[in-house]
Amino acid sequence: MLLSSIFRCCRWIAVVAIALALNLTIVAAPAHATGMYDMPLNPSSDGWVLDGAQRITRLNESNLNKDLQKLSDQTGQDVRYVTIHRLDYGETAQSFADQLFTRWFPTPDVGANQTVVVLDDVTNTIGLASGEETSALLTAEIAESLTQETMKAPLLKNNSYNQAFGDATVRLASVLAGEADPGPPIIEETINVEGTFATAEETEEHRTISTWVVVVLLILATVIPMATYYWYISIGG
Repeated sequence: MLLSSIFRCCRWIAVVAIALALNLTIVAAPAHATGMYDMPLNPSSDGWVLDGAQRITRLNESNLNKDLQKLSDQTGQDVRYVTIHRLDYGETAQSFADQLFTRWFPTPDVGANQTVVVLDDVTNTIGLASGEETSALLTAEIAESLTQETMKAPLLKNNSYNQAFGDATVRLASVLAGEADPGPPIIEETINVEGTFATAEETEEHRTISTWVVVVLLILATVIPMATYYWYISIGG
């Protein structure tokens, strides 16, 4: 009996020890962050989208590749989209975009008409880097608006990464073709015209109802005790 109890105690101790070890391993293991070492040495020749965070549907990725290929054929401007899941500590989407651009296009002539857009899906921050020729069309102001307004709007509204890159492609197609910048999307703000305050008519109506309620309660408070008294007297008499 004693040996059986000792065996059961040891078994439970072993189970608890294993569970604690597994929990410590899970807690100690940091979430994998994407660094420059995770990126390919050269841009892909098969497509214009590198969806490392897996935020874009296959259908939309196919459509983006077609649109960006068409943009390249018509304007000579190459745009590449990159999504990542979690940045290294101290890294930003913009610094990552700058480093990746330098990695893929190490010389000014190679990267003259290139653009790289990087999105981190953990923070939903976006960085953009482009070459000298492209920057003449895609100015710093337009680039800022593209990443912070055109792409951010669908992310803030319904977290739609497909729409964010789709809207960016439409705007880039116009800007990089030398056409007028269509600008960021117009965000409609819903304003509650009626408000939460009662109108004068509603206030007067509520006041009248309240007055009648008080009057009825006062009458009941007077009548009920009197009726009870007379009923008691009649029974006693």
